[in-house]
Amino acid sequence: MPISTKRGDKGFTGLLGGGRVPKYHLKPETFGTLDELNSFLGMARATSKDQRVRKVLFHIQNHLFIIGSELALSGGSRNLLKGHTTRKEVDWLSRLSVDFEALLKPEPGFIIYGETQVSSILDVARAVSRRVERLVAKMKSKKILHNLKILEYLNRLSDVLYLLARYEEKKAGVKPKHPSYPA
Repeated sequence: MPISTKRGDKGFTGLLGGGRVPKYHLKPETFGTLDELNSFLGMARATSKDQRVRKVLFHIQNHLFIIGSELALSGGSRNLLKGHTTRKEVDWLSRLSVDFEALLKPEPGFIIYGETQVSSILDVARAVSRRVERLVAKMKSKKILHNLKILEYLNRLSDVLYLLARYEEKKAGVKPKHPSYPA
């Protein structure tokens, strides 16, 4: 199959299982933003020197492909999916969050991002994951989200990405900086 099908030239895109919607429709907006997130995670994975971080990011990227196909699904054709997001994936992220939080013992409060290149990329990925989460919540409100575990997964994901960024900073010997407010 060629990269360019030219089927989107008139501003419409195809959904998994058939059907076409305008490119500005909530579904392509959401799975397009998910693709953006996956790209940032790929950049973080390529930049990180830590094998554990790289492995975690690789697993998350695989999960995001499954989520993307679920979001692109049209109608009731769930048999087209190669997998779906379950409690298992949500629990995996929850365990990661608990493990990294115990290891890092982060101080409460806001921090200023940008201490290392890889932590900065992870912070951008976290912000994009929050945007995806808001779009998926909108899909839920419009009753076009068929798997509510996706929303749970994305909520846990932003926590994990935040903690991975702080982990990368700690490994680099850098302490997070907190904002200073004018007196």
